[in-house]
Amino acid sequence: MSLKSEEDLIGMQHISQVVGSTLKLMQQYARPGMSTLDLDQYGRQLLEQHGARSAPKLTYGFPGWTCISLNEEVCHGIPSAKRILQEGDLVNIDVSAELNGYWSDNGGSFVLGQDIHQHSALVEASKRILAKAISQIRGGVQIAAIGRFIETEAKRNGYRVIKNLAGHGVGRSLHEEPHEILCYYDRTNKDRFRKNSVVAIETFLSTKATYAHEKGDGWTLIARDSFAVQHEHTIVVTDKHPIILTAANQLWN
Repeated sequence: MSLKSEEDLIGMQHISQVVGSTLKLMQQYARPGMSTLDLDQYGRQLLEQHGARSAPKLTYGFPGWTCISLNEEVCHGIPSAKRILQEGDLVNIDVSAELNGYWSDNGGSFVLGQDIHQHSALVEASKRILAKAISQIRGGVQIAAIGRFIETEAKRNGYRVIKNLAGHGVGRSLHEEPHEILCYYDRTNKDRFRKNSVVAIETFLSTKATYAHEKGDGWTLIARDSFAVQHEHTIVVTDKHPIILTAANQLWN
């Protein structure tokens, strides 16, 4: 969406604070031995406290309130009573929701408990690259240039980007124009970021894979023979530094 008024900005700030704080609290709540369904139900309680509605459930009929993906799962993991969190798991939580007609989206990967599988370097690289990419976004900047930066930085850190997943516009629905803010350079994409537009910027990094494949449950996408992470913020594009609407997620620091 493009912000047209102060009311639009306040509406986006409100829902973004809700999803940002929900993500932060879910990350803090997660414990080894807990099922991903238990974690999702906690997220549901947090969203409902604010009157917010799950965006993937509303838009696509997703069988959960949030997406929770583990280890080789890149995104859209279905919360399940049978999926039990383990010490050292690579956990991704994606929280997106709607409130009063405004939609916001954010996500983050983290290592649960002790880093016994040495995943923290991948997590930190993804967070660092996303922060740097966001800092370069201005009105008029070519979208493909941000994709090139993300891919270049990923390679420099010894990782690969997932090429069939992307960031997107957001605001009045979950997915809006621009529909593909890719993590690599697409020379055919001549579009540029527009001032006052709201977009969700994402990094999808993996240890080996460059494409995400269907797991077979109709939702979950996996990186075969790899570990994968995702981080995401919803931002407002300006002439200067972007406004990071979902910055309530303090575990980025």
